[in-house]
Amino acid sequence: MHFDPSHLAALAAILRSGSLDRASRHLNVTPSAISQRLKALEDRVGAVLVVRGQPATATEAGERLLRHAEEVALLEDALARDLQLAGVGQASLRLAVNADSLATWFIPAMAQGARDGLLFDLKIDDQDHSADWLRRGEVRAAVSSDANPVQGCDCFFLGSLTYVATASPDFMRRWFAEGVTADGLGVAPAMTYNAKDRLQTRWIETTFGVALSPPTHWFASTNAFVEAALAGLGWGMNPDLLVREHLAAGRLVELRPGTRLSVPLYWHVSRSTASSLAALTRAVRQAASDRLAG
Repeated sequence: MHFDPSHLAALAAILRSGSLDRASRHLNVTPSAISQRLKALEDRVGAVLVVRGQPATATEAGERLLRHAEEVALLEDALARDLQLAGVGQASLRLAVNADSLATWFIPAMAQGARDGLLFDLKIDDQDHSADWLRRGEVRAAVSSDANPVQGCDCFFLGSLTYVATASPDFMRRWFAEGVTADGLGVAPAMTYNAKDRLQTRWIETTFGVALSPPTHWFASTNAFVEAALAGLGWGMNPDLLVREHLAAGRLVELRPGTRLSVPLYWHVSRSTASSLAALTRAVRQAASDRLAG
């Protein structure tokens, strides 16, 4: 089945921008033209593709067609570059990445991808769950802690992100004056990114051999984790890359030296677009090699 490229572009613009009006401005056409293209595409498919709302969202059929539109755009962009054609556009890439990778090493790879003409639509999720976005077909690539290749994807080991249990000196004096113990960890405030974050409980289990659910602050922000630790709000697992200088300066201390956690990371990329994303894959692997532990 052949689809009109302008109809696919309209669908993608609506779903990325969240409205027909913003899509019309993005494509520099009238809202009426966007509406007509969407209707023509829905008639062609025989199904509703967009749920009109604030923002506009995709139906199941709309999501599937959006993935097709993105793959076509990536392939056409790669072909145009290979043939050194003028007027190459910018293809949009949806990928899943964990927040700590984004804050510590992934941006340089994105910068290289942007220089190659890619636009990024990031889905931020825990590294233990980011590969699920690929399994659902909602992204084309993902940074994940899952070593098992997702079906239909290539998988590359990137390195390990090292985490250290950290707190401020004042927090240590208030809660662990007699040393860090399992009993103390059961009452001292911890910090948790979200309900999927098990780094703090995993560290307790690995270090003390017990399963605890300490009282916790919730901070869905990598930078907030560091700032909250510096402010003495709680203890948490912070990437070594972000807190190394604070540890050296004494603004933060390790709860138990020698008990760091290493989280291996992998780059999963869909084979359907692997050739189009070969340059990005090289950039991701290089950025990881520069910053992550081997």
